[in-house]
Amino acid sequence: MINKKVILKKYFGYDEFRDGQGELIDSILSGKDTLGIMPTGAGKSICFQVPALMMQGITLVISPLISLMKDQVGALNQAGVHAAYLNSSLTYNQYRLALQYAKEGRYKIIYVAPERLTTEEFLEFAMEADVSMISIDEAHCVSQWGQDFRPSYLKILEFVEKLPVRPIISAFTATATKEVKEDIVRILRLQSPFVLTTGFDRSNLSFSVQAPKDKYEVVLQYISENKGKSGIIYCLTRKEVEEVCDRLNQEGYPVTRYHAGLSDAERRNNQDDFIYDRKLIMVATNAFGMGIDKSNVRFVIHYNMPKNIESYYQEAGRAGRDGEPAECILLYGGKDVVTNQFFIENNNDNEELDYHTLELVKERDRERLKKMTYYCFTNDCLRDYILRYFGEYGENYCGNCSNCLTQFEDIDVTAIAKQLIGCVQSCGQRFGMGVIVDTVRGSKAARLRQNRMVENDFYGSLAGKSAILVRQVLNHLLLKGYLELTNEEYAILKLTEKSAAVFHEEETVIMKLSKKREDTSKKAKSTKVTSSKRQLDVDIDTELFEVLRSLRLEIAREEKVPPYIVFSDKTLTGMCQIMPSSEEEMLTVSGVGNYKFAKYGERFLEAIKRYSSASN
Repeated sequence: MINKKVILKKYFGYDEFRDGQGELIDSILSGKDTLGIMPTGAGKSICFQVPALMMQGITLVISPLISLMKDQVGALNQAGVHAAYLNSSLTYNQYRLALQYAKEGRYKIIYVAPERLTTEEFLEFAMEADVSMISIDEAHCVSQWGQDFRPSYLKILEFVEKLPVRPIISAFTATATKEVKEDIVRILRLQSPFVLTTGFDRSNLSFSVQAPKDKYEVVLQYISENKGKSGIIYCLTRKEVEEVCDRLNQEGYPVTRYHAGLSDAERRNNQDDFIYDRKLIMVATNAFGMGIDKSNVRFVIHYNMPKNIESYYQEAGRAGRDGEPAECILLYGGKDVVTNQFFIENNNDNEELDYHTLELVKERDRERLKKMTYYCFTNDCLRDYILRYFGEYGENYCGNCSNCLTQFEDIDVTAIAKQLIGCVQSCGQRFGMGVIVDTVRGSKAARLRQNRMVENDFYGSLAGKSAILVRQVLNHLLLKGYLELTNEEYAILKLTEKSAAVFHEEETVIMKLSKKREDTSKKAKSTKVTSSKRQLDVDIDTELFEVLRSLRLEIAREEKVPPYIVFSDKTLTGMCQIMPSSEEEMLTVSGVGNYKFAKYGERFLEAIKRYSSASN
């Protein structure tokens, strides 16, 4: 009998399952409904693709985006698995032909958009088909509390209930809080499901936050120091996408763009340019990326702060999917908060919701935005902050983020904290952060005179302190719960139960502040880059790697597939380390399976042989 490890090696080229994959596959094969919560790049698709190939009937994979389906179906067909997708990118004749082939049993795995499930033609096919499993990818889209709620996902249950025999249901997501996890189980009506969270940590990713005066200069310097590397630059608005892309193009960098304002054809072409490595850098809004399995993305730069931690971690997680070191850099600016607040208040994505529910969603989104803002100001471990957000607790030191690599000292900021809390209290808790900071610093702004804050007892009490320091302390007070912000369009500072103890000097407020910030940030940066390079280049012949990468690109162009679908960077690195000279040795390289060796193996063996001969 064929077991799951044989399937894994034959079609996907791996000898061992990653953390959690084996347990999730066993659960599905035992007939249980299954929910897997795994970080981006942890191999969720393997968890439903392997059992799909072992079960009698077909597996329907419900997926939200055309790009995701196209990518995964292409990878499956390259690996020797017959798969297809059914979505709006197909013409009517293509759609009918794909359905006809499906009825004839040509496909083991069929990807389908949720909108298609309840159409007459698809229902007719599904009622007669032997459906062994329905697997729901990006399952958080079913929850209105998830960051990507899609009302079309509510059609899934309606579809399942119309089937003559209920199949196994499996669901997978990368970013589910406890609330979203419970929603997935309840809304999809999973029956006594096996639920496994493998952990949210991606140890190969380094995280950093900067608040530069000139964001573009930071991006330009980073790209100039990392030529030849593929990466994504996320911007909040279409206008910024256009500006950053145009300026980088003028500098001569291989860059393209993606946002909802472009035509379907241009978005598709630009996405293909990036995936096929014709353009190494993608500048995009958050409209780009879900379902993009490009494994060799070495950096993700957020030009602006996203609206929540879920979106940030999902987008940042598109770096380093091959397990190799990658960098996630967030460039924060005060305008980012204002822009995100505007998006939240003018959100038209959930028009199907009633007014009361829509207001609840907005309130939740405002709360998420606050948590995202605190991430940009915390001096604690950035990785730990993200993991705690998802309910995972570990050490407050990772050694691979900008905070852990910066030297800090503990400073008593109780005196500053007292003035801030006193100002909030004396003005009747009526104003936001900007007014409070301006008041204690003695600003001459007209709004302070209009609001009579120049008469406040605390006006000018921190006149000798820099605005940066005062804002840092204020953010620290919010982070630690000494003050709070309301969830309104114009957020107001309010006192908490902890405020009085600080004001009456019954509690000391200690804050970590960096020593000689500029010098330590440079040191941290050089340390980080060196460590990443060391991990990448250990025992690797970089000249051979480039030879193999060129061969991969040649094959990819011949077959009209993305280079990483031929072999990932990690697999090429494995070839450089092992230097295989036979089929047996080549099959020990992670990512080389029997099917791919039959297609490409001899060409790579020959390239390694020629390189070895020329080097000796």
